[in-house]
Amino acid sequence: MPRPLLLTGGSVVDVRTGSVAVRSVLVRDGRIAAVGDGPVAEPSTGDVDRVDVSGRWIVPGYNDMHAHTLELSDPADAFALMLTYGVTGFRQMSGSPALLERRRDGRLPDAGPALLALPGALLTPLNAGTADRARATVREQAAQGADFVKMGLVTAAVHPAAQEEANRVGIPLGGHLPSGADALAAARAGLRFVEHVGPGLGVLSSCSPDKAAIEADLLGRRGLPVPTVRFPFADKVFGALLRRIVVNPALLTRPDEIAIMRRALDTFDEDAARSVARVFAETDTWHCPTLIRERTNERGDDCALHGHSDLRFVSPGTMKLWERTARRFRKLPPATREVFRDLYAAQLRLTGILAEEGVGILAGSDVTGASWEVPGTSLHQEFDELAAAGLSPLRILQSTTVDPARFLGLDDEIGTVEIGRRADLVVLDGDPTADVANLHRVAGVVRAGTHHSRADLDATRQRLAADRRAA
Repeated sequence: MPRPLLLTGGSVVDVRTGSVAVRSVLVRDGRIAAVGDGPVAEPSTGDVDRVDVSGRWIVPGYNDMHAHTLELSDPADAFALMLTYGVTGFRQMSGSPALLERRRDGRLPDAGPALLALPGALLTPLNAGTADRARATVREQAAQGADFVKMGLVTAAVHPAAQEEANRVGIPLGGHLPSGADALAAARAGLRFVEHVGPGLGVLSSCSPDKAAIEADLLGRRGLPVPTVRFPFADKVFGALLRRIVVNPALLTRPDEIAIMRRALDTFDEDAARSVARVFAETDTWHCPTLIRERTNERGDDCALHGHSDLRFVSPGTMKLWERTARRFRKLPPATREVFRDLYAAQLRLTGILAEEGVGILAGSDVTGASWEVPGTSLHQEFDELAAAGLSPLRILQSTTVDPARFLGLDDEIGTVEIGRRADLVVLDGDPTADVANLHRVAGVVRAGTHHSRADLDATRQRLAADRRAA
């Protein structure tokens, strides 16, 4: 365990209310041992590392609630980079029996951000091609110790069986709403969370007076050519297909789908959207919009994304793949690119409506699952997109701290600066409740009781950038 740590003179933010008060924070054995407005109890030996953070703000560590970092063959660099941006925890959104076994055996990396939740394998037609197979896969994943079940390319016909079985065995289920599914019926049936604002028309189709016709058209279209039975090397074949899809799924959108999108966007009704949001709020169906992911998809020709300075942390091979993908997007017909731009604008507006109507919002970036996203940086980009959607600075701070804790049932562990919580903290150079830009002004990070100064964080970034240049 690190030596006890005492942060003095900082303004501690109560992320539940937004109130701020100057406090000292004592950390011992990786936990917050005391929070006080005067001298706090220190080890009697005086053996404590004191850090003066006067004029700065102390908030809980940030949590990226949609990440795929454990998919990397060696995630050490990604974890180190995430920590330099204040990311102290993450929800892994893709799992496997092997990852679940490694967690059980204590063989997952313990440096960097804490793993907060881990699913089994993504539900797809390969392991959930029929109702019976979906039920069996849900049971298998629950028995393997998965924290939740994530739907990927599950069909609307199979989803109700998966949901029913998840409810029966007591494991949360959510993810991508099946194309053509009734989002409101899914929420009322027990859907726990929705990723990517759908994705696509997953939620937006319910915000149109033409909802029934649009969903019927979506159900009637031909899906992706995904195998529905297992065969030798099926997982490898499907994995290669998924990697092709996730770089930018928009590139696989067919003309008939573009026409349906145009119709849904042209008939978008804000009153209907608010009614949809109220159902999600009433059923406690959470949303992790991953707006930065949707922006990289639907504005794939956005030069602002492609010129970010933190791309220096990306390997040359990955950069070539992303640049090739961007060139393909630029070759799409202008009318198609216009539909995607309008789709992203609608997703921003819908996210704002969800927040206004009291739906639980989680900040997540889809890092290492999306193009033009850099570990750590991507969550901060998500903060800015949430601000563009209309969320207040405090609500954005909550979406990455106390709300993830509440969603995961970890209220007594993370998400607030209180006695007994894990000592995962971020020190900021500006008031995060006043301006979302201040969430980016990371002056220090405490992870599991160890303090990382701004100089430490800068040195880590310089090392990682140098490693990429030498690659």
